[in-house]
Amino acid sequence: MEIKEEYIKRAEEIQKLDSFKTIKIEATNLKDCYILTPIRFGDERGFFEQTDMSALKDLGFKNFEKLNESMSCKGTIRGMHFQKNPYAQTKVVSCKIGSVLDVVVDMRKDSETYGMWTSVELNLENGRMLYVPRGFAHGFVALKDNTFFQYLVDNVYNKESEAGIIWNDPDINIDWQFDKYGIDKPVFSEKDQKHLTLKESPDYFKEVL
Repeated sequence: MEIKEEYIKRAEEIQKLDSFKTIKIEATNLKDCYILTPIRFGDERGFFEQTDMSALKDLGFKNFEKLNESMSCKGTIRGMHFQKNPYAQTKVVSCKIGSVLDVVVDMRKDSETYGMWTSVELNLENGRMLYVPRGFAHGFVALKDNTFFQYLVDNVYNKESEAGIIWNDPDINIDWQFDKYGIDKPVFSEKDQKHLTLKESPDYFKEVL
């Protein structure tokens, strides 16, 4: 996926901030969405890494409200989820056991990357996290059994604000790479199979709060 030069330059400027001394930041093809990789300090015992909350705030993460966790079998797709305003959430997601292909879609109507998607593999080995701004739909497919996934979010959970778009929206055309990862039959919740396409959905993020 081609990444605009301005997104790369923006990530390079952010990298210069004091709060990013222990985190590597990389641009994605989506505006305001970044790959974050904490720098590891290792020896024969293992490694140590840290994520400075001030770094997340410099990206727009408002407050640490919740840490959500899930366990999934291989082939499970969870997504594509978001919360509507005023309960929209910024997410910082990671995978500590197993592996996922993490996928996000920009739903911000005024964004130049509206309706576009990106994906990144997250696992303990590569140490990556994905910074997902408010106004994005988020999902993943578990690539291994017993995959343990974490979501750090900056707004409270609100059941009435739960929403989603369908994982196989034909206009967005996400490549879930099932063949590459040996997934024959994806596993879904009943709820996740009933979401609308982006085109069919209301304009949830004409303004992102």
